[in-house]
Amino acid sequence: MENFKMLAKTFFGFEEILAKELQILGAQNVEIGTRAVSFKGDKGFMYKANLSLRTALKILKPIYQFRAFNDLSLYKGIQGIDWSKYLNENQTFVIDTTIHSDHFNHSQFVSQKAKDAIVDQFRVKKGVRPSVDKDFPDLKINIHIDKDQCTVSLDSSGESLHQRGYRTATNIAPINEVLAAGMLMLSGWDGSSDFMDPMCGSGTLLAEAAMIACNIPANINRKEFAFEKWNDWDNDLFDQIIDALLKRTKEFRYTITGYDKAPSAVQKAKDNILNANLEDYVTIHQANFFESKKENVGPLHMVFNPPYGERLDIDLERFYRELGDTLKNNYSNTNAWFITANLDALKFVGLRPSRKIKLFNGSLEARLVKYEMYEGSKRAKFQTEG
Repeated sequence: MENFKMLAKTFFGFEEILAKELQILGAQNVEIGTRAVSFKGDKGFMYKANLSLRTALKILKPIYQFRAFNDLSLYKGIQGIDWSKYLNENQTFVIDTTIHSDHFNHSQFVSQKAKDAIVDQFRVKKGVRPSVDKDFPDLKINIHIDKDQCTVSLDSSGESLHQRGYRTATNIAPINEVLAAGMLMLSGWDGSSDFMDPMCGSGTLLAEAAMIACNIPANINRKEFAFEKWNDWDNDLFDQIIDALLKRTKEFRYTITGYDKAPSAVQKAKDNILNANLEDYVTIHQANFFESKKENVGPLHMVFNPPYGERLDIDLERFYRELGDTLKNNYSNTNAWFITANLDALKFVGLRPSRKIKLFNGSLEARLVKYEMYEGSKRAKFQTEG
């Protein structure tokens, strides 16, 4: 099988960890871009990337590039592709467009013009044309225009790869699965200690933490990928890759624990963990973090997504002060990481973060912050080490 170029799209701040994921997986010519990483691999690697990558949102396969200044050059460029290689007149397709150009103002206009070029090509050659299906297309086409460079790609993923397939129940403000996985990887979580999410909501961070710890492919529970409808779909190869990936899973010797004070959240989290087949690794309790104490003796790795006050009505000053007090008084020997889009609230924690990483939670600019809770005082720790 021949190698070809692909593009993995991701969130701002995850480019380097996605590149590392790709290198570990065996990708070639890995290059970091903005919210994307390009690489080379064959068809089997494309299947493997979709199944395995934790911080990728989509895997695109570029098929053609040309210069487009106006609707005519766009139309001619799209017509320059032999679409019968990818589609027949009885199939359906949809076009997704992103634009960073002074030549075009509306992505919908570009999608419409590209659609016209494709169906006109079929009408001339076959007398009939494929139709558009926005919900369940046989082929998903991605058009990206940057200045005057137009790149046409096939979307091998279909629905965004954050839709892992295990989360059927969510709460008011669920965290995106790719964002959760990226936070965990940025925090250094590798399964070598106990793990805790003290505000677990629907259990996304718990599920992603367990899959990282056990080296379970991120999208093993997903129902389908777009490439399964492609003309060159190879079911046997896909099954071989799944078998090979599952042979690389590993045992996990520690605990993964989730708390939430809402009984409804606890039940949703348990349901989702069950859907993901991770119930052997994850324990979930109804508990108020502010009334809890660290239960294990060894080091604890904590990652959570506290409410920001955007969609939940809370007293932010009191909430973040209690958060800091609980960590300081009850959770020694803990590395605690959390994400917040309320940057002013951090001053109420009363602790100095050892790291701050800029991320986005949806459209909200956020910070992933780390607080190191030593055993005893920080001064005592360094005196002992000295």
